Amino acid sequence: MNHGLSAATVATLHAVFARFPEIEKALLYGSRAKGNYKPGSDIDLTLIGQDLTRERLGRIMSALDDALLPYTVDLSIYALLANSELREHIDRVGRIFYERLK
Repeated sequence: MNHGLSAATVATLHAVFARFPEIEKALLYGSRAKGNYKPGSDIDLTLIGQDLTRERLGRIMSALDDALLPYTVDLSIYALLANSELREHIDRVGRIFYERLK
């Protein structure tokens, strides 16, 4: 996948996600999924998981902040997205970025 992120950045994101068993998948969307990103583009990710809540999302975002990534991470929970256009965009261009091993 050509998303312009270093192996270290990907490993850091995966390590954070692995700490939260509620996360079943993370889908990358936006410019990094489409391949038209710029060096400073943010990382758009939406999470899929049965027990994900807004409270848990806050904890995940805090863990990502603590990871000191050189990018802004725009994180959401797919099931809670109210914007139908955003959902359609994710359905169209979203790529699996992380998947919990079963």
